[in-house]
Amino acid sequence: MARLFLLLLAVALALTAGGCHSFEFQEATLDAIQMGFKNGSVTSTALVRFYLGQISRLNPVVNAVIEVNPDALKQAAWADAERRRASSGDGGREMGGLHGVPVLLKDNIATRDRLNTTAGSLALVGSVVRRDAGVVARLRAAGAVVLGKANMDEWANFRSAIGTGGWSARGGQGKNPYVLSSPPCGSSTGPAIAAAANMAAVTLGTETDGSLLCPASLNSVVGIKPTVGLTSRAGVIPISPRQDTVGPICRTVADAVHVLDAIVGYDELDAAATRAASKYIPDGGYMQFLKIDGLNGKRIGVVNGLFDVDDGTVRQTVYQQHLNTMRKYGAVVIENLEIENLSVIQNATISGELAALAAEFKLGLNAYLSDLSYSPVRSLAEIIAFDNAHPDEEMLKQFGQLIFLVSENTTGIGAVEKAAIQQLHDFTANGVEKVMKEHMLDAIAAPDSSAATVFAIDGLPGIAVPAGYDEQGAPFGISFGGLKGYEPRLIEIAYAFEQACKVRKPPMFKE
Repeated sequence: MARLFLLLLAVALALTAGGCHSFEFQEATLDAIQMGFKNGSVTSTALVRFYLGQISRLNPVVNAVIEVNPDALKQAAWADAERRRASSGDGGREMGGLHGVPVLLKDNIATRDRLNTTAGSLALVGSVVRRDAGVVARLRAAGAVVLGKANMDEWANFRSAIGTGGWSARGGQGKNPYVLSSPPCGSSTGPAIAAAANMAAVTLGTETDGSLLCPASLNSVVGIKPTVGLTSRAGVIPISPRQDTVGPICRTVADAVHVLDAIVGYDELDAAATRAASKYIPDGGYMQFLKIDGLNGKRIGVVNGLFDVDDGTVRQTVYQQHLNTMRKYGAVVIENLEIENLSVIQNATISGELAALAAEFKLGLNAYLSDLSYSPVRSLAEIIAFDNAHPDEEMLKQFGQLIFLVSENTTGIGAVEKAAIQQLHDFTANGVEKVMKEHMLDAIAAPDSSAATVFAIDGLPGIAVPAGYDEQGAPFGISFGGLKGYEPRLIEIAYAFEQACKVRKPPMFKE
């Protein structure tokens, strides 16, 4: 009897000891992953296998991923071997927060491997890039594992006047993992869905106008839209050099900031923008701004025309509660502010944004295509012809390609486009910049991505954070935007808000 008791005690102790080092894959943060690597409860290989399993199980439902990297397990094994060598004292690279971590990339971010880079279009299948995108080179240097390519609005939602709603010919219709019938938004649809549904540790998306902030908000994840030039756009299928930016979409603010730290910096292939923005990168990086008291003393503006939420709804109640929470934690919330010409700014046709983007898109896309080692198409005109030749696959009847046709009809940056670009600068100077400086604001808060265009037209930063769930269970978010280089104070605000409210919960896949 005594022997049996000792045996049971030994088993119980063994189970307890094992429990101390068990790893919880669902909702795993980067800090938890790195701790798991250190205590031996998880490996990069195990992580990749888990996320590949999630993709296999969930992708038929939500269409978040276009293709997985056939070399992901090989990369993970290499990372595990590096970690073993480092732990045995054999040296090697320093193990940062992304070492061995599986990352999903939006399908407009180039990788020089066996993955395609197509912006969701069948026209670019089989094209070969000369090099990794600048941000991918930085991720690889940090030891990250490229897990695959995520779905997106085809051509970053710059093909059709009516928008593609999270659809691409290659990836199908992206679905909101909380309520499958709710819009997932885009164009970084797949990265947001995948992050929300635990189909990757972290993801990377892009934004020209709303494409990070909107899908992050509607899929209950965190999206950081950096100041234009803070992250390199080299190797990213372009729309506009003035507005394009690359940023992380993750489940937590801390994870998104980890990724931001890894991808910012100068790139000679995007020299002008990254050189100009490099002055904004703080010594010691961005992790230092993850402060629990980050709301204290912050001045946060609420602009009329952005918080137009229906009376009596859950959203209205929750947003008001959040403004009160900001005040409770020491923020000064200033309401009823006005941005000059807001309604004009929000209308891309009237503001001049569409005129500028259409010309920039043709120039940038043709330059990108000409730099490819191989491509079935070499110009916007050839892509238009491809779509016309494949109307069913490219859903030409449903979506059309009006913006493509408008863009193809442009002839460079002429007098009209220069005037439009100047007008956009003036709208920013006399609008959001003026309001923020006059009221000494650290940020402007807005529901979801309602302020996206305000910050997009002159390359200003923003962060979207989960804010709540509506009557049907569909997520909504809150975004904080600021002036160029305001990432430190936006991170402080977003992190403190996240920690105070703890809104995010895993998706339910509700029909």
